[in-house]
Amino acid sequence: MNLNRRTFTAGLSTLLVAPSALAQIEGERIATSPAHPVKAIQDTETRAQRNARMAWWRAARFGMFIHWGLYSIPAGVWDGKEIPGIGEWIMNRASIPVADYKALAPKFNPTGFNAHDIVALAKAAGQKYIVITAKHHDGFAMFDSKVNNFNIVAATPFKRDPLRELAEECKKQGVKLGFYYSQDQDWTAPGGAALKTGDHQPPTFHWDPAQNGDFATYLHTKAIPQMKELLTNYGDFPVVIWFDTPTKDMTPALAGEIVELLNQHPNLIWNNRLGGGYKGDTETPEQYIPATGYPGEDWESCMTMNDTWGYKSHDTNFKSTETLLRNLIDIASKGGNYLLNIGPDSHGVVPAPEVERLHEVGKWIAVNGDAIYGTQPTLFGAEAGSFSPTEKDEDGKPKFIPAWDWRSTTTPDKIYISIFNWPANSTFHLEKLPRKVTSAYLLADKARKHLKLIQSGDSLDVHLPATALDSIATVLVLNTSK
Repeated sequence: MNLNRRTFTAGLSTLLVAPSALAQIEGERIATSPAHPVKAIQDTETRAQRNARMAWWRAARFGMFIHWGLYSIPAGVWDGKEIPGIGEWIMNRASIPVADYKALAPKFNPTGFNAHDIVALAKAAGQKYIVITAKHHDGFAMFDSKVNNFNIVAATPFKRDPLRELAEECKKQGVKLGFYYSQDQDWTAPGGAALKTGDHQPPTFHWDPAQNGDFATYLHTKAIPQMKELLTNYGDFPVVIWFDTPTKDMTPALAGEIVELLNQHPNLIWNNRLGGGYKGDTETPEQYIPATGYPGEDWESCMTMNDTWGYKSHDTNFKSTETLLRNLIDIASKGGNYLLNIGPDSHGVVPAPEVERLHEVGKWIAVNGDAIYGTQPTLFGAEAGSFSPTEKDEDGKPKFIPAWDWRSTTTPDKIYISIFNWPANSTFHLEKLPRKVTSAYLLADKARKHLKLIQSGDSLDVHLPATALDSIATVLVLNTSK
């Protein structure tokens, strides 16, 4: 069985997390509270200020997630056995003692890592920002930390800071950079939290006495000081801090100490996984796309290309370029962002199937990016599918049955229709239009030849060419007026 963060936390919320800060489970949003001991920027800014702060992120629509760390060395295998679950959880899943896991650091020498190439890959794919794991749950820092020597500069023969190199390249190439930081879980620092897996026992769910200690002490001596390093040592970056897996240990008071730090960086964007009742800026559905998005809210679907986040040598179950593009278009049509993951190997090299797919996605975006960047959600909605009157999902709720004929995004003077299934009669029909259409053309048509329109009341028929211009999605552009 392939496990992700949603699977690990499913069913554990009542055991692990206070009612005011429920963990992300099966895509449900983390519960929050308005009673914050320290006011966050979201509590005090005006709507205009929030819109200005979030403007670049809302326009971006597409970003690159990078999960990379020591876990890329075992690559899903420990003591000759393939360990089930996602690659970056191998220490937890295999109950690896702290000393044995830390012994991986002297073997980590990813000389194949090239920050220029990774940022260039993101650009080629049409991704506007990158979020990389500065520290995942294993506690290993992928940056030059003076706070704790379990990091890539002090503990490995590599002796380089990938985050600094990425920051320099992102600035040169015009890509924004954010940092993922596991604030609660830390399986190698005394006092760090751990979620339950296997036979790990409460209340700590630790599996090695070396993990025992006081959570607040861990937070004060490692996590918060390292966050200060990340927020001050990399120039214009990070623009995003991506928290993960809040637990019961992150009380409102402790979370408030982190918020005091975040408030010193008023343009920073951070997600809903801090804990302690704080909402943050963005909802974070994981490995799925909400049926109708989160209308009126900022949200980001984070998803893998295969079945793992961190590199696993045996995981070759890669999604097709068609699926990746449909995900991007679907998410944009619902007003969200798509954070698509890559998992470099222990040499720092991005797996070839991931590189190939990102280049293929980028070719489509190079032609059709106007239908993605800076757009607003669909003016329609029914095209995404409907809830079944009879079928139930795993939570007993009506099951959403998606439809895959087309999706739509909008700007003030345009409606973009991404057509997946070309109409048999080469006529695209819209039953009810909220705007007047003045002309139409296909985005992939360099000549921008006007297509024949037939309007009758609120309905519209657009006469299309006999065949689609793109095998995955051809974008029809409707110029509109109010």
